[in-house]
This record gives sequence, C-alpha cells and structure tokens, in this order.
Amino acid sequence: MTQTIADIKKRLAHIDASDFAVLERSLRSDTRKGIQEALAVCRRRLEAEIAEANRLREMYEFEESLASGQLLVGLDEVGRGPLAGPLAVGAVILSRDTMIPGLNDSKKLSAAQRESLAKEIKARARAWTVEYIEAEEIDAAGISLCLRMAFSRAVRKIEASGLVPEVVLLDGNPLGFDARERNVIKGDGRCASIAAASIVAKVERDHLMQDYAKRFPHYGFEKSKGYASPEHIEAIRVHGLCPLHRKTFCSSFLQEQLF
Repeated sequence: MTQTIADIKKRLAHIDASDFAVLERSLRSDTRKGIQEALAVCRRRLEAEIAEANRLREMYEFEESLASGQLLVGLDEVGRGPLAGPLAVGAVILSRDTMIPGLNDSKKLSAAQRESLAKEIKARARAWTVEYIEAEEIDAAGISLCLRMAFSRAVRKIEASGLVPEVVLLDGNPLGFDARERNVIKGDGRCASIAAASIVAKVERDHLMQDYAKRFPHYGFEKSKGYASPEHIEAIRVHGLCPLHRKTFCSSFLQEQLF
C-alpha cells in the first residue's frame, strides 16, 4: 500500500539522521513532488541540527582547551553603555558532564530563547551569580574601574559558594583584575561558560529594568532597558533624570536643556 504524502511528512517531522537515510533511499524513486519537497525540508532540518551540535561541541572543546582540566568560571558583562540602570556581570561555572543545547552569545538569541536558557543554566550550573554596580557608583568611579570591580565581586561571590576557580575566563580585552584571568575575543560566542554568563546577566538585568519601569514609568525602561533609544532621550529632555540615570552618561542631554 502506497503511503500518503501526509503520512510521510508525519514520519519525517521527528526522524533522526540514520532513519532518514533509510527512508530517503526507499523514496528515491517516488516521483510525487510533495514527497521530494518533504525530503528536502527534512534534509535541511537535519543538516541544521548537525551544524548546531558541532557548534556547541566546539564551544565546550575550545573552553576546555583553555582550562586544561582546571576549574573555570566564565564571566561577561551586560549594561556597559546604557544611560540608566546598573552594570551587570554574570559569572557561571558549568558542569563538564552535560552540554546545554542552544548556548550562544546572548545578543544572537531571542528574548524567549534567553529566558528558557537562563532557567536551564541556573538549574544545571555548578554555581552562578550576577553582580550589579549601580548608577551612582558608576558616576563616582567611572565605567572602567566599575567593570573591574564588578568582575572581581562576581568571582568572590562564586568563591563564597565553596568553589574556587583556577581559571577566570572573560570576554574581550584584558582587565587585569585577577591573576587567573584569561581573555577571549568574542568569547561569548566561543566559550560555553562565557555564553552562559552573558545570558544570565542579560536576563537578570532585563527583569530588573522591567521592575524599575513600574517605579519610573516615564522612561520606557521595559523597552529600552535604559539604553539611549530616541524615546528614552526624549523622555530625559521632558522629565529630566531619575535616580537610575548615570549623570555622567547624560551630560549632553542636560546641557541641551540649559540652552
């Protein structure tokens, strides 16, 4: 009995690569256009899944090559450039036993993907934390010093959990805040632990800014997250600054109001 196109599509929807190879051979001579199109769709899906599995494995393997079996913590910052809200630094120690599918630079993920991954990271990581530096401290000390302070505090919080990392991995250029520091350019897309830290920090800071939006509703923090969107800049011009604003970052807007 000839299988219908609908039956074949149903089988192809969740088939793995080995079963697909067998089915594809059996349907190679089937001239129905719908069958060949369904095979092509499934083939592309499987190729994408293989590419994603390879990408994820490379992230873990590259990170392991930097650690050489030592305990490592990955760190990344979120919120360096906003006009309002805190700087956030995430720190994560991942388990070597299992990989977390979908880990990537937080900027390459949708909000829904970040939320889902953040939950899994928190559940499966050996340790995680997010350290905040508030606007007042950024104004007083400057963003460069605050970056080093935030990274250092995040590592100390991890160590307080009882795990003392031997390697401290962070994205970007050297900060020189820790003798264990190792830097990876574009590390949030190359190292699993740094990617995990970027996701957790982004999600936690976004949640915080959404809460702040209820207290300071004029600035659209739930949308801009404190960054310099046109709507946020206009709100500053109309309403002035709130306690969350980094005054040193907003000086140009304040000067405009004086003239």
